Amino acid sequence: MDKPLRWVTVFGLLLIFALMVQVNYIQGSQAEKLQTHDLNNRQFLDVFKRPRGKILAGGEVLVSSTKPKESENYARTYKNGEVFAPVTGYFNGGANGIERAYNSLLDGRDKRITNQRWFDQFIGKKALGADVETTIMPAAQRRAYEELRRANPNLRGAVVVMDIRTGAIVVMATYPSYDPTDVAPQTGLKGGERLVELEGKPNSKGEVNERNKRLKPLINNVLEDTFSPGSSFKALIAASALENGYSKDSAVPAPSTYLLPGTRTSLPNSHEGGACGGAGTAPLISTFAESCNTTYGILGAQELGTAKVLETAKEFHYDQRIKVEPDLSSVQSAFPDADGARTALASIGQGDNNATPLHIMMIAAAAANDGRIMKPYLVQRVRAADQSVLEEADPQQLAEPLSGGQADQLADMMRAVTSTGTAKGVGDVAGKTGTADIDGVEYNNRWFAGFAPAQNPRYAFAVFTQGIGSGGEAAAPIAVNVMREVLKK
Repeated sequence: MDKPLRWVTVFGLLLIFALMVQVNYIQGSQAEKLQTHDLNNRQFLDVFKRPRGKILAGGEVLVSSTKPKESENYARTYKNGEVFAPVTGYFNGGANGIERAYNSLLDGRDKRITNQRWFDQFIGKKALGADVETTIMPAAQRRAYEELRRANPNLRGAVVVMDIRTGAIVVMATYPSYDPTDVAPQTGLKGGERLVELEGKPNSKGEVNERNKRLKPLINNVLEDTFSPGSSFKALIAASALENGYSKDSAVPAPSTYLLPGTRTSLPNSHEGGACGGAGTAPLISTFAESCNTTYGILGAQELGTAKVLETAKEFHYDQRIKVEPDLSSVQSAFPDADGARTALASIGQGDNNATPLHIMMIAAAAANDGRIMKPYLVQRVRAADQSVLEEADPQQLAEPLSGGQADQLADMMRAVTSTGTAKGVGDVAGKTGTADIDGVEYNNRWFAGFAPAQNPRYAFAVFTQGIGSGGEAAAPIAVNVMREVLKK
């Protein structure tokens, strides 16, 4: 071969080699970036043509994809959809819940999958999505949903339970809910209409589903909305008192009524007699067990003051969004930066005080766990199609608002609630009841937040329901029934 031809041959081989390197680079390390680029319209055309991974809980497959013979698109099916929707979310091109938080892993576009299976990408073989294993206990989740449904089918509710040692959320149920299968890809335009209906927006005929607009079934009540916490918030005021020199046995004001600062309005207690009977003072633990409004109004507005309460609330991350998983966070809870009557009302969980059930549960978690709050999470691990582990939960501490001694005293106060107080004899749990009046309606926000077992805590919980009656009557029994199921494990 003469010299010019040899140079041409070498140059041609170098071009082929460079082309192969470029193709492999694009098909491999750049695949996800190109697939998700805003200018790539194919991502929207292909989104239903990829087999998404499964979502599991306790070994049960909650969500799976199948390919009907008559379609090139994959269907998405949700087991007990209404029960697990707050966890799994829905997928129909858009998504929420775990479906959104782990979208690129579920549909196989995450670089940890594409880099491992670059040759499949090169030859056009669809990447298999990863499977997401949640921390949810299926039996307890079902029990929680059923308890909420029976509590009042025309109002809202939520249950959240967390392992205090790790932060793993084992129950996250809300009511009302919806079935994500109704809006899954296989439902087509009908599913889109159903999603609009669930959002409480006008459909194609201009009709609005008023019940959905009012009850918000797409909203995860544990994370995504706030409610007046009532006396369940007194646990945070008690924590602030313990941080600022009080003990559970300290004598605190306990009049029968309290004139709200700057007003002519008197704040009463919910009952007469006992620690709340107006004797002047009573031990802090007794006022907590019996839920004396006057005590906690005075503590918040006068003896501690707004600045100290806000400082404690910040230590509990009350004013912050809690990140549970990627793109899955709570909204903020809110205590007003005000003085006088507004602070007094907020200190008993009324007025301008609004909280997520997650934040209220975290107060109980600190009491049960030597003052520490672990970061809440929902996903235990993610496995690729070959069962290799791509991600695994790494428990981390979120905050430590109380010392061990302060936490022990708050825990004793919560035990007093179920031994002698507003939830006396309810069962082997400890906690704080709450009943918040809501302006303009005939029902209350009913709460019970605490931990179980009462003496050797393993889990913290918060139960919130709406209806007639008190937290001790309505929410505490739900907590006991759910925790019995949780503690079977």
